[in-house]
Amino acid sequence: MKHKEWIDAAFEEAYKGMRNNAGGPFGAVVVLNNQIVGLGHNQVTSTHDPTAHAEMVALRDACKKLKQFHLVDAEIYTTSEPCPMCLAALYWANIKKIYYSTDKHQVAEIGFSDQFIYEQFKLPEEERFIPIEQIDLEKGKALFEEWRNKEDKTHY
Repeated sequence: MKHKEWIDAAFEEAYKGMRNNAGGPFGAVVVLNNQIVGLGHNQVTSTHDPTAHAEMVALRDACKKLKQFHLVDAEIYTTSEPCPMCLAALYWANIKKIYYSTDKHQVAEIGFSDQFIYEQFKLPEEERFIPIEQIDLEKGKALFEEWRNKEDKTHY
């Protein structure tokens, strides 16, 4: 295991992005078969993309290079504990293991708190900050029925 090498690479990404004003102080690398296959640093402010967190950028990089959307045997090394969005994406990608340095409490101390999101998830939909409402269920059912019957679909 090369834990130190991989976490150091994640920190290099974080410093690179932060020092170039690409975004916040976060970096990540995806490792597969003892090789870095994805690199990422936070690019939220430079790309005007709220999803451009280091883990998301590293995942996108790895998936594009490997031409696959599941990273079953891959691991990710990230400078901070993944936020709820990144954690969900790592689950969707079927990442094998997550390694991180600073935790969500330490990240909150420098102004990056996800506590509001964690609290929102616990609330019933009608009490959440952003209202959510289901509409046009029949169109949704028709769309899903077409997907169910589509013979040339890629399962995921």
